[in-house]
Amino acid sequence: MNGYDGNKDDLQKRLRRVEGQVRGIARMIDEDKYCIDILTQVSAATKALETVALSLLGDHLSHCVAEASAEGGQVAAEKIREANDAIARLVRS
Repeated sequence: MNGYDGNKDDLQKRLRRVEGQVRGIARMIDEDKYCIDILTQVSAATKALETVALSLLGDHLSHCVAEASAEGGQVAAEKIREANDAIARLVRS
């Protein structure tokens, strides 16, 4: 079971919304809309994806990492390293 199972419907709804935003951005480019208006929409889509990422990260920490920590040992160390790497990727992006 994945940590996001309880959030799956919400995540999929958010991703469909992002998908629509990205299609809208492509349409704006096709229609030669003003650059700043397009950038505003790119920013909104980026924020929406960040929200999905943070939700997944929270679910991972509270489910996968918490279970591994309870188990201890190498499994816990690996899950913590994995979470740390994911956080670093999110911060860099």
